[in-house]
This record gives sequence, structure tokens and C-alpha cells, in this order.
Amino acid sequence: MPKNGIDYVPKAALLTYEEMLRLLKIFASLGISKIRITGGEPFVRKEMFSFIEKVAALNAIEQVHITTNGVFTAPYIPKFKAIGIKSVNLSLDSLDKQRFMEITRRDEFDAVMKSLELLIANDIPTKINCVVMANKNEADILPLVALTREKAIAVRFIEEMPFNGIGKRNSNIAWSYKKILNHIKQAYPQLTKIEDPPFSTSLNYQIPNYKGSVGVIPAYSRTFCGTCNRIRLTAKGEIKTCLYDNGIYSIRDLMRSGANNETIKKSLLTVIGNRAKDGFEAEKIRNKNNPVSESMSTIGG
Repeated sequence: MPKNGIDYVPKAALLTYEEMLRLLKIFASLGISKIRITGGEPFVRKEMFSFIEKVAALNAIEQVHITTNGVFTAPYIPKFKAIGIKSVNLSLDSLDKQRFMEITRRDEFDAVMKSLELLIANDIPTKINCVVMANKNEADILPLVALTREKAIAVRFIEEMPFNGIGKRNSNIAWSYKKILNHIKQAYPQLTKIEDPPFSTSLNYQIPNYKGSVGVIPAYSRTFCGTCNRIRLTAKGEIKTCLYDNGIYSIRDLMRSGANNETIKKSLLTVIGNRAKDGFEAEKIRNKNNPVSESMSTIGG
């Protein structure tokens, strides 16, 4: 979370739940069957659980996943399995309460840990996402790995991306995915490569006899771009075919101009068909007056 917080978007600029459901039905008609609800933080928005229930009930959508920071999530977790949630990604950058507060600027560590325990207790497949940041949370890498000994969860370490606000970008990162892996292997030399699922953004490993797994995500190195099959719809109705682009098409404006479903389908196919070949190209073709500077808290993971 940036030091000065974020600028909140006027409600009128956001897609309504009805608009999002309409778009999801259109996406489903084009063959998309897996949806992830992310953010920012999804559960900040009122009536979010009701919306997720409706998404999960769509016949053509086979999988619904959630990414959350866990602060407001606990009351809904016992209902996740009943509505068919396939998995949850929990953002957790530190197991130290003080470091957690310094990174998030929120004293919500206990709430997040409660959400983690409830996810495990309710047998919801869970992944912890930790962004490794120089001089902030390197000390948390090995304690997070240790969680996988007794907990059947996936702990994934993510390279820090340049989405840290204007003036915060570094040309190089101190903790590349290779350095993170080497750090873990020094403590756990028996770390073993396991098979990566199709279209996986993470390289996955396991320590023998541990219940969980460990992964690294080359989010800055972008080594997985050739297999990425993701499309992002922002809260403002912008289509992003890559986290590194700056929103390449406003589907919200097209919808609100009165376009029918067929027109929207054609526009989506055109946009997706012209996606950048990788994150480097997506970053390069951004408007020169709009360099990468967003906060990850506004565009999600």
C-alpha cells in the first residue's frame, strides 16, 4: 500500500454487478470457463459475496477462484465450498505482525491469519502469495516455506513488479526468482521440482514429506509470458491483456453506448487477437506519457 494511500474511483465509473455479469456471460460464450475474482480487495465492495454466488451459478463457468487479502474474508469462508469456489489465493507478505503492518499500513494481521486457518479448516485449496521486497520481508521467506511442512497449502514467492507508484521503479530487482530459489535451496537442499499445471505462472517445488508446495513467480523476469492465457477486466471496465499494459480498451464505454452482445464479442476478439506477445512488448508500447507507475493495490495480482 502506498504511503499516501490510493485515489478512489467514483462509483459511477465502476462497472455495476449487472454489467459484470453480462460481460462474464459474453466471455463464457467465447469459451472462457475459468474466472478469478481479484482486486484490489474484492470484499471491500458491498454485496460482493452475493455477486460471487451469481458468478458461480453461471452454467458455462466451470471454475471460480478468489484472490483476497483476507481482512474481510473470514465470515464468508464456510460458504465457499457450498457455492463451488475452487481455490483461494491469500496475499500475505509477512508472518511477522510488525512487518505486516509496515507493508500493508493496516493492523490486520490477526484477521488475515484467521482467514488462513478457516480456509484450511474448510478444505479450501489455498495458495499464499508473497511478494519478496528488498529490505522489507526477506526474513519471511524461510518461515513461509516452513508452513508447508504441516499445512497442505502452496506458498508462492513473487518477484517485485514495478507497480509501486510514480518514482518507485527500479531497473533491477534485488530478489529475482532465481535468487529466491537459491535462498530456499540453501536451507532446504532437498527441494524438488514438481510438475507445473498447464498455463501456470509459477515454477513449483516440494520438500520431501512436506504436505504443501513452494512456488516462485517470475513476474518481473516474465519468463512465463509465452504460455499466459489470461485476460483482465478491471473494475472500471478496461480490458487488460497484460498487467504491463495500461488498459487497452474500455468495454464499459462500449456497453454504455448501447452496443449489443454481438458487437461486444467482435470488439473483444479484436482486442484479444492483437495482444502484445509478452510483458516487455506490452510495457514498450504504452503511451510514453503514461509509464508504468500504478500501485499494485489498484490493479491486483
